[in-house]
Amino acid sequence: MLRPGDGESSNPRDRRSMRFRPARLFPGSAREREAASVAGVSRPAFDPDAIRALAAILVETGLTEIEVAEKDSRVRLVREPAAVAPSAPAPPAQSAVLAARPAPETAAADDEATHPGAVLSPMVGIVYLSPEPGAAPFVSVGQTVTAGQTLLLIEAMKTFNQIKAPKAGTVTRIHVSSGMPVEYGEVLAIVE
Repeated sequence: MLRPGDGESSNPRDRRSMRFRPARLFPGSAREREAASVAGVSRPAFDPDAIRALAAILVETGLTEIEVAEKDSRVRLVREPAAVAPSAPAPPAQSAVLAARPAPETAAADDEATHPGAVLSPMVGIVYLSPEPGAAPFVSVGQTVTAGQTLLLIEAMKTFNQIKAPKAGTVTRIHVSSGMPVEYGEVLAIVE
């Protein structure tokens, strides 16, 4: 270990010179390069080994570009990104067959959407069947409701919107569960 009395200074700046420093990309100082160019001596302004090392870093890391600047010199390496093979599109015959046959669930949902007692969602949001967690639900299947009675809540943009019964009757089906996301026009419940 070096001590301040061993011919070395205790100045922290002197200690920095003992640290490992990477090889310079541009050999020689700016004055040396300028003097060489004035004297007509041609020498590269960069270290080819350092450029190869940077190119290897590009390949290893998957980068497409790297730039290193040192004093008044700069090196920029750019490579083409690896070509990604495009995926083949699905054959059109299969997609036409799938589109021609509607799913049975979709057909059933369409029938219920046209039901005279269907309560449809007026907005996109999250459904809640009770006023607060752990509380009893607003309504249950088989319960008689009056026109304007709250059936459930839909939270949209941090606002709770009451969904009310459009008419008096009996709740025959509830198609949603608490915490379920719903879309505009989705059947929430059936009141007959």
